[in-house]
Amino acid sequence: MRLLEERICRDGVVGAGNVLKVDSFLNHQMDVPFLSQLGEEIYKRFKDEGITKVLTIEASGIGIACLTAQYFGVPVLFAKKTPTNNIFGDVYTAEVYSYTHERTYTIYVSKRFLNPDDKVLIVDDFLAKGSALVALLKLVESAGASVAGAGIAIEKAYQEGGELVRSMGLRVESLARIASMTEEGIRFLED
Repeated sequence: MRLLEERICRDGVVGAGNVLKVDSFLNHQMDVPFLSQLGEEIYKRFKDEGITKVLTIEASGIGIACLTAQYFGVPVLFAKKTPTNNIFGDVYTAEVYSYTHERTYTIYVSKRFLNPDDKVLIVDDFLAKGSALVALLKLVESAGASVAGAGIAIEKAYQEGGELVRSMGLRVESLARIASMTEEGIRFLED
């Protein structure tokens, strides 16, 4: 999606450790009209799939998940990274390693909100090594629900996550696929 690529080039910052910061518009401060355009594009790619629920993981994916779900007219469910008093009773869990935070989390989703009748679209801000996406797939599998695919804002295509989840048979639609990046610039894969 050229619009997202242009925004990444204009406002994204490549930092030490090959980290792409898009926190000025995507996952800290959120440009809501812009995220709505991204959500609409994800909707267009999955509109015929019978989506009943959008699933993401807290916290950075919630904004784009909400603005995608508005086009489907379905709820957003997000996996929590810490147990809380407001999630009680039966839960689905999965382990996810966060390369950003350099730690493993157990993620939680209440069984009340994910069931075998759901057709789930997973939405997230980034796909790099695939750990979060694989964990979300495990939650859906535990519920006996089906996954239509994953809508990703930015995929670091030079890392193994995209290849990993596609080899598992998951349909992945990434709006921007980065082939390489350095502090001098970012190169995108052509669709």
